[in-house]
Amino acid sequence: MSKIIIDNQYFGCINYYLILFQSKYIKIEQFENWEKASFRNRCVIATSGGMINLTVPVQNGRNQKSVFKDVKIDYSQNWQQQHWKTLLSAYNKSPFFEYYQTSVEKLLNGNHIFLFDLNLEILNWVLKMLKISAKVSVTEYYEKVYPSETADYRNKWLPKNFQQDAFSIKYNQVFQQQTGFLPNLSILDLLFNEGPNSANLLRQHML
Repeated sequence: MSKIIIDNQYFGCINYYLILFQSKYIKIEQFENWEKASFRNRCVIATSGGMINLTVPVQNGRNQKSVFKDVKIDYSQNWQQQHWKTLLSAYNKSPFFEYYQTSVEKLLNGNHIFLFDLNLEILNWVLKMLKISAKVSVTEYYEKVYPSETADYRNKWLPKNFQQDAFSIKYNQVFQQQTGFLPNLSILDLLFNEGPNSANLLRQHML
């Protein structure tokens, strides 16, 4: 698949990056209306107790009515420290946590005003870690329907359905003996457990 349009996720799920891995031209939607229940401001990770959400609070919360590019992060809540402590607790024993630790902590502490900008920096970092060389651009206006040569993956993965894909990349997870294998978590789970081999796993599972 050559061209895609896709939403801008916060440490997006593994199958999100599997699609990006197969694309030459990636357009990131920034003019869509804000949606409450999405991965634009949350990701799912694995802990000893199972899956949990890490959520970035946004100003105006559930009453948010802006387009995505204008949504501001709410720093009145100490979410950065909470996210980092949770990641540290969940993954400090994973094989490659130390390999990515400094970069991820820096991303979390960037103090971006807009959520879209935080997500875009995260996206570019993950693409670099996975050695994805696709050309990335952002939308200049909203289009409900794109021409057939552009595959539309906006809202393909949502908190209500992200584990319903027919396929998933299998790898060893830190708490797999307690929780069983948990598919399609945040890309952080794959990176912390598989490190540079993550790109090889994505390549092996190309659709």
